Amino acid sequence: MSSELLAPLDLAFWHLESAEHPMHLGALARFDPGPRDTGGVLELLAGRAAAIPRLRMRVRDVLLPVGGAAWSVDQTFDVHRHVRQVRLPGGDFAAEAARLAGELMERPLERGLPPWEMYLLTGAPGGPFAVLVKLHHALADGMRAVAIGAGIFDEIAGARAPGRRRPRAVPPRSWLPGPWTGARGRLEELGRALGVGASVVLASRLDPRGTPSLAASSSGTRRVATAELDLEEVRHVRRVTGGTANDVLLAVVAGALRHWMLERGEPLPAADPRALVPVSRRRPGVRPDSGNRLSAYLLDLPVGDPDAVSRLLSVRRDMDRNKAAGPLRGAGAVAVLADQLPPLAHRFGAPLAGSAARMLFDVLVTNVPLPRSSLSLGGCPLRALHPMAPLARGQALAVAMAPYGGQVHVGLVADGRAVPDLDRVAFGMHAELTDLVKATDGPR
Repeated sequence: MSSELLAPLDLAFWHLESAEHPMHLGALARFDPGPRDTGGVLELLAGRAAAIPRLRMRVRDVLLPVGGAAWSVDQTFDVHRHVRQVRLPGGDFAAEAARLAGELMERPLERGLPPWEMYLLTGAPGGPFAVLVKLHHALADGMRAVAIGAGIFDEIAGARAPGRRRPRAVPPRSWLPGPWTGARGRLEELGRALGVGASVVLASRLDPRGTPSLAASSSGTRRVATAELDLEEVRHVRRVTGGTANDVLLAVVAGALRHWMLERGEPLPAADPRALVPVSRRRPGVRPDSGNRLSAYLLDLPVGDPDAVSRLLSVRRDMDRNKAAGPLRGAGAVAVLADQLPPLAHRFGAPLAGSAARMLFDVLVTNVPLPRSSLSLGGCPLRALHPMAPLARGQALAVAMAPYGGQVHVGLVADGRAVPDLDRVAFGMHAELTDLVKATDGPR
């Protein structure tokens, strides 16, 4: 893997980025308490990252095709420029990790280096720890994120011998052999939807969105909040009302936005906010380094409807209509146009295209299916994995969800100035699921 041209959609994501609009996605993974000395965990993380060939690649401009760019091996690659440890102050570890994640997610990746970073977040010695992963959208869609996950996590925590193993330290700058890639099959679904973000900013329509709470002049700041929903409650609502678990989660987002807007004392918008719901076009057997392959559905979130079940049925009906039409039809499918544009068009058209997202949708909502098997790092079980999506220009909020371990782990990313009360959106998701459970006579 010496050099390869960026796929069209990858090139679009690369050129869409600016200092105020970083185009990286991420995940905040929280683990059970580890060893008192976390140096071994840091070196384990660094060693496994260094063993993944794609993470040693950087983007460089090329003469031909005009406006194009290519992946090439970084001859001066040093994994310790990408993997760092940050010690958090005392207090609620999960809250402090989310706060710092917001600060770190607002920083663009250095474009002269391989475009990724990982942070080991630690608190009190012997306490829980977390790993924040940042991957540029040009680098990572679902299947490529799967390969990274397969190299970072232990193969499967439940398959290990009883008892916790201490993380094995590796020498700095060492290159590990590749047995960890054997986990790829079992982690195949890990990032199927991680390639999310501003995948429709390549086209616009003359229909400006009218949701003031979700519209903002980008401040360049980021705030992160997390939530965990009971997966069995989601399944109960689905069993009673029909449809899919994803329909329920989309309805939970709609209800959360309604709770949030009303709590703010703002009038509900005349037009329901529109969600971009990404869809992977990658098919089995397609190699994971073949470039982003995405489309999307557009869905009006019925925040104006006062009844929780009615909101769910509306979401279900509209998603059924979207699925019947297929992901390659409709305004949400404009990402597929990237394949038809020459590289020069991506380079010079990116600023105009980036401004078009606000005309198309108000909020991004994606569901990331994780494997059912338990995951771990250095023998420490993974307890939560909150995916995080990037914000397009003019967008104030992105919602990503991942079912794992009996919970749906929610990652909320917002413009820090536009949505300083992001925790209230997270609370609204809990409130809406509670309303749905009550309305369907389920367990509380």
